[in-house]
Amino acid sequence: MESAGLFDLDAVPGSAQPEPAQPSADAPLAVRMRPRDIDELVGQDHLRAAGAPLRRLVEGDAPLSVILWGPPGSGKTTIAHLVAAATNRRFVALSALSSGVKEVREVIATARAARRRGGDPTVLFIDEVHRFTKTQQDSLLAAVEDRTVTLLAATTENPYFSVVSPLLSRCVLLTLQQLGSESVRELVRRAVVDERGLAGRVRLAREAEDHLVRLSGGDARKALTALEAAAGSALATSAGGSGPATTDPAGTEPVEPVEIDLDTAEAAVDTAAVRYDRDGDGHYDISSALIKSLRGSDVDAALHWFARMIVAGEDPRFIARRLIIFASEDVGMADPQALPVAVAAAEALDRVGLPEAKLNLGQAVVHLATAPKSNSVTAAVGAAIADVQSGRTGLVPRALRDAHYSGARGLGHGTGYRYPHDDPRGVVTQQYPPDEAAGRDYYTPTRHGAERAVADRLPKIRQIVRGAATPPGAGSLSEVREPDAKAAGADSPKPDASPDTGGAGR
Repeated sequence: MESAGLFDLDAVPGSAQPEPAQPSADAPLAVRMRPRDIDELVGQDHLRAAGAPLRRLVEGDAPLSVILWGPPGSGKTTIAHLVAAATNRRFVALSALSSGVKEVREVIATARAARRRGGDPTVLFIDEVHRFTKTQQDSLLAAVEDRTVTLLAATTENPYFSVVSPLLSRCVLLTLQQLGSESVRELVRRAVVDERGLAGRVRLAREAEDHLVRLSGGDARKALTALEAAAGSALATSAGGSGPATTDPAGTEPVEPVEIDLDTAEAAVDTAAVRYDRDGDGHYDISSALIKSLRGSDVDAALHWFARMIVAGEDPRFIARRLIIFASEDVGMADPQALPVAVAAAEALDRVGLPEAKLNLGQAVVHLATAPKSNSVTAAVGAAIADVQSGRTGLVPRALRDAHYSGARGLGHGTGYRYPHDDPRGVVTQQYPPDEAAGRDYYTPTRHGAERAVADRLPKIRQIVRGAATPPGAGSLSEVREPDAKAAGADSPKPDASPDTGGAGR
């Protein structure tokens, strides 16, 4: 849930707000620094281009109903404020936390009456729309359909899961991205010098600035709230604890800005700075330490490095991507469930977001660290690619070629293909690779975890496929025999009593 603060509308939920009041001097820094127009909006470049739905909505050129989907502090309520400031539109703000069908119907009835009188069109902003029940969301459908209201709905959760399909289909979905480090840095620096903000009374040491940016995790509201706390602490200390001092004793000349150093920033937000540079060596060193700890099956070390990355404000999507890669690269067939677990953690991150999703990612870290390990898939893919790059390529065997179109059979395509499911063993003798790669063993399974069963089974499969004699004790493939034509299930018009090897290029 987004906390109150950055760019929250000043209106009482449900009240019309055609001309939003300017924030007072004692309003939170995050509120005072609301963008005054769309060009002051930081980030979301993909939505701010000329003619884009967001710009058209903010500038009042189109009665588009929009769902804004993005993480906390990405600018959803900022956009609502900009729409509220647009002229000739009545703006009503509701929060899904404190409103229901009754309030929605009241807004719609008022909007419908205003339209009949030729009054201003109504824009209805609903924050955290995912908290509305299906019935509550359904109450919006008719009014959105006939444009009695222009809906502007904000959500931090995936709307494909949290918004009913009929409402979603009536709206334009705009996806806001988590702000990058440089976008947050720009906001922080603007707040330091802007007259609406700290008006140059403080200056940020680079280490302190880096700490605030990392701490924000891409959340503009969080960054500005932390900056305000640090500035208040620094100014109070400079004035001997009696409050900020901005002029000399005579009150005629401004004093030097008070510096906010790293210690002040840490103390103000009660969070120690993690020495970690997301753009430098620290980023790669710690992510490397995480992967190597996972590979080494040291679950405790892996959790430590994972925690370092989370606390330092590392992009959680980067962590999720690394876990997905690791699942195939270093666990592979030893635990085939590792990949679904890693992918599920990434999906959970997308649906839930931080801070809760750190548990989903942490579960994946524990699973991957404690899983049996195998790099056989990595080695197999590498060996196959090396063969292809070295020129071990050839024609597709005739039996495997596409035979669905007219004339294919006349070219010999598909002739002699043997359908494995028609054989009681589920495997038939047949040439699958081109001649140049025939007999090449790319995949060598380990005997770790679930791959042990593959290691036991694979030699028997290869012996049948390649036409070699099969030794006794073949487990599920123990009843090995030369199949007759009927069992082979060839889709050739003529029965083929002998194994067909394709013979491409011979």
